[in-house]
Amino acid sequence: MGNTINTNLITEEKEVENNLRPQNFDSYIGQEKIKNNLKIYIQAANERNEPIDHVLLYGPPGLGKTTLAGIIANEMGRSMKIVAGPAIEYPGEILAIVKQLPKGGVLFVDEIHRLSKPVEEALYSVMEDFAFDAVIENGEQTTVRRINLDRFTLIGATTRAGLLSAPLRDRFGIIHRMEYYEPEELAQIVINSAQKLNINNIDESGALEIGNCSRGTPRIANRILRRVRDYAQVKADGNITKQIVDDALSLLDIDTKGLDFTDRSILKTMITKFNGGPVGLDTLAAAIGEDAGTIEDVYEPFLVKCGFINRTPRGRQVTDFAYKHLGYTKIEK
Repeated sequence: MGNTINTNLITEEKEVENNLRPQNFDSYIGQEKIKNNLKIYIQAANERNEPIDHVLLYGPPGLGKTTLAGIIANEMGRSMKIVAGPAIEYPGEILAIVKQLPKGGVLFVDEIHRLSKPVEEALYSVMEDFAFDAVIENGEQTTVRRINLDRFTLIGATTRAGLLSAPLRDRFGIIHRMEYYEPEELAQIVINSAQKLNINNIDESGALEIGNCSRGTPRIANRILRRVRDYAQVKADGNITKQIVDDALSLLDIDTKGLDFTDRSILKTMITKFNGGPVGLDTLAAAIGEDAGTIEDVYEPFLVKCGFINRTPRGRQVTDFAYKHLGYTKIEK
């Protein structure tokens, strides 16, 4: 019994996360340029009574790519099927998945850069010609049968757009990069999420403090909000103010700039072991015991955006701003 996983708790956590997702453009905060463009494309497609072109959304994790895909489907009045790229193992599975879609439906493929090469190549004709070329072997004879499909919209999401092959990328008619959110936008997201979580005692200063330390990412803002709610419930009669948020963040080991333990470990290791750099990614990963891909995809984009790290031809280098924030004195080389 001790090793049994409580799947009910996992399901409840997922339901909470899904309930916080906005369902339409009016309730979706941020990414204004993307929203305005998509509204035009969707309105035009709806007036022609056809699905919009295939859409590629890329950017760091947690910025709302899945949420935006769901909104696109809702605004078109279409149903959406979600599948993870690595879960599609064989080309024939593409045919089975698309055949299940209603006419004009939406297929959302998360982490699309992780599709296997055979699956990706099968997807070319599916996306461009709305047809699947099935290879039929009958003894020594091999024939190719083309199976026509109803038109649909494929929405691909990826955190690593550079890993997409050119033939696949070129088959998307609409390509958008998701940008980090401003603290004020995240504060509004926090307030909206608080209402959905029945948190009535949160003031604007508390919401903004959560926004300031959420790494420009709505997913992190909502996660911090839930943990601050727990702290406030036990320690402050449920009231969430700036001071309560700061106290809760201290327990979570998150500082005023949104840096967590791993962020600070990366910076401190670069300063103490490599004199601030430059240092290569693999060397840095080995020094802190973290996967190089995780550093590159999850931690580095935020550290670069906020001015803690510079990327140079010789490797990563800590900035003067990072030295000052962490309280180190820079030793001139």
